[in-house]
Amino acid sequence: MPLERLPIGVIGLGLLGTAVAERFLIENPAVVGFDPDAIRCDHLRRLGGSTADQISDVCGACDVIVLSLPNSSVVTSVIQQLASALRAGMTIIDTTTGDPDQMVAIGKSLAEQGVGYLEANVAGSSVQMREGTATVFLGGDPELIAANEAVLSIIAPKRVSLGPVGCASKFKLVHNLVLGLHRAVLAEGLYFAESLGFSPTDTLALLQETPAASAVMATKGKKMVARNYDVQARLSQHLKDVRLMLEMADRAVAHIPLCELHRELLERAESLGFGDADNSAIIEAYYSDGAGDSDTSH
Repeated sequence: MPLERLPIGVIGLGLLGTAVAERFLIENPAVVGFDPDAIRCDHLRRLGGSTADQISDVCGACDVIVLSLPNSSVVTSVIQQLASALRAGMTIIDTTTGDPDQMVAIGKSLAEQGVGYLEANVAGSSVQMREGTATVFLGGDPELIAANEAVLSIIAPKRVSLGPVGCASKFKLVHNLVLGLHRAVLAEGLYFAESLGFSPTDTLALLQETPAASAVMATKGKKMVARNYDVQARLSQHLKDVRLMLEMADRAVAHIPLCELHRELLERAESLGFGDADNSAIIEAYYSDGAGDSDTSH
């Protein structure tokens, strides 16, 4: 069946899930979404998609369902809710950043029902997903990946297969570790520059012309300088990821001390009320120590 006539399900209509749905809507397939938040469902309908009244109704309408959920425990709960409605031959594509071990267990459970399961972990924000510039890490059976090429190519033009289920979730944590620390370093640098009397705006512009430049400066630098935290990816969600990184490091007997410091900074920013703000708000953890402008509006 041509993709433009194939209904695609999207469960979880937060920032990333809605961006994924918008990617599908560009190609004109029918998108059937579900989220317990009525406002999110209304938004999808305004974009041109439809929504299901019950989560199980998504299975009745779609053979391919994309999950975009807060964590792997929520994924497990959703799969349990869908259990009686799942059909052999269906495919679940999971964009959730979660515990790799739980993802493996979910994949095995679905396989017992004849349902395919792919990890499709997104390297990038909801804005980058919407623009088609995000990279997706894939984990799963190569034949299942090939069979869903048309769907995956719409989610993200750039995709990397990393191995069986579990591998993509592991590498997403590696990616998020490096990306998150880049943000923390930029925040510290801008704060330090301002404490020495340099303009944050001028500092950012100059750093971008030196070997210190990074992609994070382009995506988060202006937000930090302006202290404007319109949400692309929530700070509390990254804190969840950092805690998971530390759990996985304990299992692997690996020492990642910078992550410990990063967790403390994120927890401080969250305690200041920036959990639902963009993750660039990590810079507020520095200003909370008493230096710089005391305004923490967002």
